Amino acid sequence: MPFVLKCVLVALVGFAAAYDFRFRRIPNWLNLSGIVLGAGANTLLFARHGLEAALMGFGLALALYLPLYMLRAMGAGDAKLMSAVGSVVGPQNWVVIFLFTAIAGGILAVAVALSKKDLKRTFLNVAVLMNELTHFRAPAVRHESLDVKSQRSMRLPHGVSIAAGSVAFLILNSYLHL
Repeated sequence: MPFVLKCVLVALVGFAAAYDFRFRRIPNWLNLSGIVLGAGANTLLFARHGLEAALMGFGLALALYLPLYMLRAMGAGDAKLMSAVGSVVGPQNWVVIFLFTAIAGGILAVAVALSKKDLKRTFLNVAVLMNELTHFRAPAVRHESLDVKSQRSMRLPHGVSIAAGSVAFLILNSYLHL
């Protein structure tokens, strides 16, 4: 991955993490800037192939995160941020970032649950979530605490997890060439 794309990625997820941590939202101007910079930089660096990779990364991220948003498991800003990340790194690298983000999100969720002395309820919510999803039901419909927009839910700054997953990818990529 070229240095300029690494810089765009770090700036994008760094600003998003800081903003999400402080305000619990990710602004549209930042997500749109990431999408435009990702597609533009890839096009300048790799011509048509770069634009195609940016669009495929954007589309893959949107395809995976849009259902999470529709199930009220993820905020719209989180879905848009991951789409912006996809436009910067392309589909193959995005899949690795997605996996690292999921691990970082799980660690963050356990840490927050422990800090709030609410680990038992968190694991019960995961069980309910899995049960509802395996029965093809939207978890938030029957269980308000599983709705990311509810005051009763444990809201996490997913932008922080996305930043951690992206930085972990960059570090490991520099050593292992993922």
